[in-house]
Amino acid sequence: MQNNKQYDPMEIESKWQKIWDEKKIYSPETAKAKKPFYNLMMFPYPSAEGLHVGNTYAFVGADIFGRFTRMQGFDVFEPIGLDGFGIHSENYALKKGEHPESLAKKTKERFYKQLHIIGNSFDWTKTLETYDIDYYRWTQWIFVRMFKEGLAYRKKAKVNWCPSCRTVLADEQVIAGNCERCSSHVSEKELDQWFFRQATGVRPNGTLYPDSLLANLDKIDWSEKVKIAQRNWIGRSEGTLIKFELIGITGQADNKHTLEVFTTRPDTLNAATFIVISPEVAKKWINIGWKTSDDIRKYIDYAINKRGEVNRDAERKKSGIFAEFFAINPLTEEKIPVWVSEYVLADYATGSIMGVPAHDEHDREFAQKFDLPILNKKPEKSLWRKIEEEGWGKLHVVYHLRDWLVSRQRYWGPPIPMIFCESCAKEAKGEREDMPGWYSVDEKDLPVKLPFVENYQPRGTGVSPLAQDAAFYKVKCPGCRKDARRETDVSDTFLDSAWYYLRYPSIGVKDHAWDPEITRKWLPVNMYIGGAEHSVLHLLYSRFLTMVFKDWGLTDFEEPFTRFYAHGLLIKEGAKISKSKGNIIVPDQYIEKYGADTLRLYLMFLGPYDAGGDFRDTGIEGVRKFLNRVWILCIKHKDFILEDEKDAKEILVKMHQTIKKVSKDIENLRYNTAISAIMEFVNLLTKKAQGKIKRAKNIRCAEWDEALKTLLLLLAPFTPHLTEEIWTEYLGEKFSIHTTPWPKFNPEFVKEEELTLIIQINGKKRGELRLDRETGNDATKVDELSKANVKVAKWLEGKAVKKTVFVAGRLINFVI
Repeated sequence: MQNNKQYDPMEIESKWQKIWDEKKIYSPETAKAKKPFYNLMMFPYPSAEGLHVGNTYAFVGADIFGRFTRMQGFDVFEPIGLDGFGIHSENYALKKGEHPESLAKKTKERFYKQLHIIGNSFDWTKTLETYDIDYYRWTQWIFVRMFKEGLAYRKKAKVNWCPSCRTVLADEQVIAGNCERCSSHVSEKELDQWFFRQATGVRPNGTLYPDSLLANLDKIDWSEKVKIAQRNWIGRSEGTLIKFELIGITGQADNKHTLEVFTTRPDTLNAATFIVISPEVAKKWINIGWKTSDDIRKYIDYAINKRGEVNRDAERKKSGIFAEFFAINPLTEEKIPVWVSEYVLADYATGSIMGVPAHDEHDREFAQKFDLPILNKKPEKSLWRKIEEEGWGKLHVVYHLRDWLVSRQRYWGPPIPMIFCESCAKEAKGEREDMPGWYSVDEKDLPVKLPFVENYQPRGTGVSPLAQDAAFYKVKCPGCRKDARRETDVSDTFLDSAWYYLRYPSIGVKDHAWDPEITRKWLPVNMYIGGAEHSVLHLLYSRFLTMVFKDWGLTDFEEPFTRFYAHGLLIKEGAKISKSKGNIIVPDQYIEKYGADTLRLYLMFLGPYDAGGDFRDTGIEGVRKFLNRVWILCIKHKDFILEDEKDAKEILVKMHQTIKKVSKDIENLRYNTAISAIMEFVNLLTKKAQGKIKRAKNIRCAEWDEALKTLLLLLAPFTPHLTEEIWTEYLGEKFSIHTTPWPKFNPEFVKEEELTLIIQINGKKRGELRLDRETGNDATKVDELSKANVKVAKWLEGKAVKKTVFVAGRLINFVI
């Protein structure tokens, strides 16, 4: 090859993408793989003109880890697909004025083309789209199994309603009172809906699913912020249910009725001065005969209507009204007033609380507003035992988590495979005793195909557009064979994505959703990378369903993703990237101008992968120049001699230090610092190449050759096209660089990377640490390690550190 050839990314990248596809080097044989490694990234919604640079950032970061792992000798499976069913794609179709079915074909072509040119090592023989009938037949099969196992049910309930999307939303899809998709303010609506028992389901071993979901968080290698989000969302609270007798109710005998409240602070019962019930609880009482005043009735109706405008996590104002009767505090035997207020949530525990203003901020605000007594009594820790012994209450656990609302009143989704027979319902017949009239579609009749409906716009009436298609919904009852009706709602898009990871390795298998043998070999997913915004949506749903599958004996694991890493988000020139700001970045234009390798390297160099970065056009120019330097170094200077033994030693030491640094950083997804180390290595090689004598063709310089090859191997996961071109076309290697073993560092050459750090107390040496250079420069880590040092700990025991003096790489001094 010519040594004066210019770096032409467009020519190189299209060439190698074609070769990789033809040779299928990224398509492991799922049945024969010896060291399987499942590297997965969250698949995109095809709900826009195409991928934006934020998607590219996520996918490239995941691919780098996959390429690195492949070079470690693993058979890496890295699939991709489209989360194409659901509200996102349907709304995009409405915006475009096209039918989602025809638009799906266009977006598929567009998205896959974009995903192809970024240079990821996707297995293009195993793609899936959730709207493909071969996929959603199995989504429907899961629904049928959930119904048969008693984990799916239908009930009338107050649900979150998005007036813009014209459909219900699960609790997890409401963020600060707004729809997570369109940001419209969410209201409440009472509708018959389908739910999965995510919160109330009991496992075969008697454990509730939320308890298992919580317990397993300690067993998986996930980003801590995601674990915290899930713990908070599940919200397990241990407390006590306390029973209060009621007196003074109009038309009722005293002590005839009781009220239970849940509290996590039974030790404060001695300071309880009032009871508050939610408007919904009060409304139920009216419906069963509570005779109360018009003022109270008006307030209850007002508060319930007001509640329909806010989410349960939104700010709750303190309004209220005295219910005109009292409760008896079982401990003090004093009567305390009962109030109705919207600040008490109907769907948490019993929908009633005991007011302890001396120990609770919300209760204090309420008491101060309505001039209720505040008793400053100290909590009594032993009260919970007395409450149980006296029979006033019992231990109880409640959860913030609710059952998963899975039905949607939209068109573009898998029809829920259920049939309702009114005749059977009247006779209390059905597939399940607790669901009269309802039957699941026989598995042999799946899939229930989504019919083509020309006018697919949501009606906003609480039913799906499928309710207008009589040919679709009119069927015979599976039980009595009389006229019956199909369910016309479709299932939530998050059900589509809750199990897709199981299907990828088994794509092509016709008689199972996932092949048992293939699944045993490849699952669970080894590495999963995606956005932290899905902490209590997709990730929680996937965990729940996977536990269900384990309980059914369909998998031998109950956690879908062994390791999950949450990537950061990009901004543009200091501003959040959004359509409204007009700063959406389309990767195609940068790939056309600079090449995919430049874009990949620039995105990963922006900052820590879990933090994101600020995309600036000026920055990408610098990365393009850097890759050009690599090209020149490897093409024009590959035949150089290192005459000075000192130069050779310096390069070897730096090379092994760089291998160690880059390897460790990629393992921990610290891509920006790995790139920085590679750049330092390139600087050294460039400096040594200047002014050196070109060698004859038959003379080898082992150190220089090894340095260049190592440089390319370290760069390969980041810039796959450029490194492949130089590796095979200029260095003459027979096999792809991406299947070549990752370089190993020699410990003898990295000793200089270690340092001795002195630990002082009040200026006197009390110990020392042997650390690698990176750790020795990290003040936080040095502080922790120093205090844990046995020789130092005895000097610090029982003493407060007033000041810490840290000199990076040299010493730390604790002033006590």
